[in-house]
Amino acid sequence: MARVAVLHNTLDFRGGADAVCVHTCAALAAAHDVALFTISETTPDAVGAQFDVDVSVPVVAPPGASNVAAALSAAAPTVGPQLAARSVLLRAFFRRHASAYDVAVSTANELAVPLPSVQYVHFPQFRCDTTPTADPGRLNGVWSRLAAPAADRPDTRYLANSAWTADAFEASYDRRPTVCHPPVDPIDGAPWGARADRIVVLGRIAPDKRTLDAIDVVDALRARGHDLTCTIVGAAPAAYRDYVADVRAAADSRPYVTVETDVPRGRITELLGRSRYGLNLKPIEHFGMAVAEYVASGMLAFAPDSGGQVDVLDGDDDVLFEGVAGAVDAIAAAIDDGLQPSLPRDRFGRDRFADAIRRQVAAVCPD
Repeated sequence: MARVAVLHNTLDFRGGADAVCVHTCAALAAAHDVALFTISETTPDAVGAQFDVDVSVPVVAPPGASNVAAALSAAAPTVGPQLAARSVLLRAFFRRHASAYDVAVSTANELAVPLPSVQYVHFPQFRCDTTPTADPGRLNGVWSRLAAPAADRPDTRYLANSAWTADAFEASYDRRPTVCHPPVDPIDGAPWGARADRIVVLGRIAPDKRTLDAIDVVDALRARGHDLTCTIVGAAPAAYRDYVADVRAAADSRPYVTVETDVPRGRITELLGRSRYGLNLKPIEHFGMAVAEYVASGMLAFAPDSGGQVDVLDGDDDVLFEGVAGAVDAIAAAIDDGLQPSLPRDRFGRDRFADAIRRQVAAVCPD
């Protein structure tokens, strides 16, 4: 049994990266002594409930961590999520505790740590000036000097959530991670003929997810004569409270659009299992947990033709698109042609993910 420190900058956005974190903690806790280092207001239990993961590990946080997390969330509408900065803060705190652990597992991208490690990359957070499609920001060079890892360390294993992310990481670090798709179990659902003509927009409500654009897509489809409804369901992080208010206002003015935030997992699976269509509008999604959940629940999923979601949808041109107009055309054509889902629902199961994480940790554990 190894002493394992899981490092995750923040759970407060309650998205796909946070699902990977709680799944990792759960996978390792059965065989190792695991502690979670994070700077968050949100507890791992809350994230676990959102993603149907039973996780019970101690949390180690700096003094005043919840206040720091709250302040960063409050400032996010102005300065952005500052994930790299959060990682730098977490690393500085962890270094004072590292000697108590055998292995570190970063579930929120690459990070310089002073012991053997497994690092799960959703998208490179450092050296962004050399990363295709990244927006470095003014301070990324500073954060990189403070916390970017030396990629040639032999006792570090890198994992990436998609082939696209692996390409981006390799461009920055000249080392290719092993692709390990995030965990998404099959979701029980009704037969196609018994499902509602409803578009579900699942996931964090935020500007980068382009949730408001989804409402425009539904408006355009209804204008073409398709009697569709839309349910937007997902987390409403405090960092995006102004945008969430805009989404609610847009929905309130349309009887065919509803918004449900921070609902129990059972409600999410109910919606996915009883609806026909799933829509994601974020371009260059690093993986696309929502898209994978659409597939896992037997929905017909639509997503931009970029990033890791191309992996998830197996490069199917019928359901990949560019821009709002492209989304409208793709969904309208699918409805007119009677297109139904054909991808296997069990491609990304949690057992596969847990086995991969355990193997990687075993490979770097000291003898």
